Amino acid sequence: AHDTFWDFVSLTPESTHMLMWAMSDRAIPRSLRTMEGFGVHTFRLYDANGKTTLVKFHWKPVAGVHSLVWEESQKLGGIDPDFHRRDLWDAIESGGYPQWDLGVQLFPDTEDQMFQGIDLLDPTKLVPEELAPVRIVGRLTLDRNPTNFFAETEQVAFCTAHVVPGIDFTDDPLLQARNFSYLDTQLTRLGGPNFNQIPINRPLAQTNTNQRDGFGQQAIHEGVAPYTPNSLGGGCPFHAGADGLRALPRAVSGEITRERPQSFDDHYSQATLFWNSMSPTEQDHIVGAFSFELGKCVKEEVRARMLANLANVAGELCERVATNLGMDTPAGAPATDAGTSPALSQLPAPAGPITGRAVGVLVADGVDAAGVESLRAALENEGATLYVIAPRGGAVAGATKSLAVDRTVLTTQSVEYDALVVAGGSSAQVVGADPYTALNLGEAFRHHKTLAAWGEGSAVLTACDCAGLGVVTAESADSAFASALIEAMGRHRHWDRGAVAVR
Repeated sequence: AHDTFWDFVSLTPESTHMLMWAMSDRAIPRSLRTMEGFGVHTFRLYDANGKTTLVKFHWKPVAGVHSLVWEESQKLGGIDPDFHRRDLWDAIESGGYPQWDLGVQLFPDTEDQMFQGIDLLDPTKLVPEELAPVRIVGRLTLDRNPTNFFAETEQVAFCTAHVVPGIDFTDDPLLQARNFSYLDTQLTRLGGPNFNQIPINRPLAQTNTNQRDGFGQQAIHEGVAPYTPNSLGGGCPFHAGADGLRALPRAVSGEITRERPQSFDDHYSQATLFWNSMSPTEQDHIVGAFSFELGKCVKEEVRARMLANLANVAGELCERVATNLGMDTPAGAPATDAGTSPALSQLPAPAGPITGRAVGVLVADGVDAAGVESLRAALENEGATLYVIAPRGGAVAGATKSLAVDRTVLTTQSVEYDALVVAGGSSAQVVGADPYTALNLGEAFRHHKTLAAWGEGSAVLTACDCAGLGVVTAESADSAFASALIEAMGRHRHWDRGAVAVR
């Protein structure tokens, strides 16, 4: 939290809707695999006959939309700054390929480019899915990890102007600026105009743009006439035919001025829509986020100005944040007809798959090794991974076999797992006596995660005062126990446990 950032956004009220997203659970995803994505811009689709339709693109994670809690996110930043990249890598390596459905929102290409009173060229606005449903048209699957991160990741040249025939641009002013800016950036970042010849940036289909010379040129061009039209080169090079990129004709009238359209002037109604659409739990998190960030600001005038903006979003939001800051609540005029959009809320999350989830099992010598292996098989069948956590590395001895230790209590914490399990067997006495056990179980419980135990391990949960929603216990690690654990994990979090400190 920096005064400079909040000084700028408090003086730029059109950023308020974006800030609501940034202060919500959407900003701290559980995984890149559970992060929803959509562009802020509107593009134009066209068919072979030149008929046009406006479009917004969406990516919907097949694994569902899930988030961390604030304390969890903070700790992960210190424990494993590579957490998200490692999570993605491990999921791909294990065959639990991350997937996103590609969807489109389609709108009539009218002269004013408005839809239901929303300016489609305003990048600070979205169109609620209840007004324009997202139609799924494809699926993206990540099925291979990079061989070389520098060659295949660091040198990638993303650009909003990279479109295929059938997609055209609109007059969205921010999109127009990005179309220039991204290309300009690559010229410097990647050493010249031929960055598209770096292997990771080359089209899969061979192309010949006839762009000659420049730093890093890889082709050896032939011919005496690098221009068109020409007669010396037999007419080559020549432009692509009808299948190439087309520039659609469109009528332009009026005066060009350096100012924002009046239709961009509504800075708060969609921020109010977002707030109204959140569940009480999500609203609590937003209040906590604003309270934390603004509480870190040194200049009181910056905090006061930001509170004045929040007063135009929702009186309750502003009042709760102001109370936490120990400041007066300013008057505001929030929209009374902003409505709600259930699609904006992550809760209540429908029970979903546990593919890619991590389960930590606390063990020691004397563990019910057969029970651990039975649970491992059940979890792996659902695409989840079981990690054996013990007081020391190497292996722990069970009644009939030993178990290899994946991690020790000194090298891992609860924030790295979606669920913690205390294994049965005489090992539970050693596990229960370890101070790290109470710390990790209590933390996972406070973060609303699933906890489980079987046999002697159940007493460890009881001793740590972990009981209630999302806590699964049984006499043995049988199929019924595994099914109950999987079902509880499928709910992601158990928010009804009660209030916890998440910010």
